[in-house]
Amino acid sequence: MFMGGTMSLLITDECIACDACREECPNEAIEEEDPIYIIDADRCTECMGHYDEPACIAVCPVDCIAPDRDNIENAEELKLKFEQLQKEN
Repeated sequence: MFMGGTMSLLITDECIACDACREECPNEAIEEEDPIYIIDADRCTECMGHYDEPACIAVCPVDCIAPDRDNIENAEELKLKFEQLQKEN
């Protein structure tokens, strides 16, 4: 279950490497790995600043994207990360 604004996301072993999530990520946080894709926690803002909820979760056909309990962040931290990423672009 998505718990908005509490942690970055990760892709589980159910990933079928369909590429849908990578194309939707506004922060380019999703990378192709073998055999499944991965989410760079340093770039994942749960789409804060872009969308109301994570775009990757919305487009995933196998529901393999879940909160990453090893990367807990609050809404303020996600907002700060979003602002830092905007400065890079």
